[in-house]
Amino acid sequence: MRKLFALLLIAAACATTPHPPVVRDVAEYDRQVAADPDKRLVEITDIPRDVRYATTNNFMHAKLYPVSKVLLRRPAAIALHEVERELAHDGLGLKIFDGYRPYRVTVRMWKPIRNPDFVADPAKGSRHNRGAAVDLTLIDLRTGNELPMPTGYDDFTPRARQDFNELPAEVIANRAKLREVMTKHGFDPLPSEWWHFDFRGWERFELMDLPL
Repeated sequence: MRKLFALLLIAAACATTPHPPVVRDVAEYDRQVAADPDKRLVEITDIPRDVRYATTNNFMHAKLYPVSKVLLRRPAAIALHEVERELAHDGLGLKIFDGYRPYRVTVRMWKPIRNPDFVADPAKGSRHNRGAAVDLTLIDLRTGNELPMPTGYDDFTPRARQDFNELPAEVIANRAKLREVMTKHGFDPLPSEWWHFDFRGWERFELMDLPL
């Protein structure tokens, strides 16, 4: 009887656990793009990239992506290129760490962290899973070097927050520069991560688990 009761409890828990709809089929993705061309994933090839998840140099210490690619939904990609063009007037540019992230990777990341400030809860999914979020930093176009920022990428400490200000003036100015130009072109910052920006209107894009 106890075993039966335990099994019933597990079944009830599974029944109430939210499972968001996720596009896992290329044919379904193609149908959505045919109905709305803005849903197309566009590969970013002309902005410098450092896709850590295609290497073992990341917080999981494992290769999570089979290839080093950055993809975003079409309007997000267009907006990002507008950011790049504006920064070029100041001799600055972007370096991208991540864009579209397959849903299965978010599930894998959630298990060891379980902190929604830094890794999306799979019950809701990530803006990255929608192709509507980007992780990035500023670089000096002349040297290609990254500008000083509060932390390195994927630093899960209070120092990575947008409102952490026990920092050198130069670092605060660099963070503000990135935030201001991204916000101007349609991206909103994540409070807990200086490098993460969500494209406004992300809600209209489906969660996806299409392979890179």
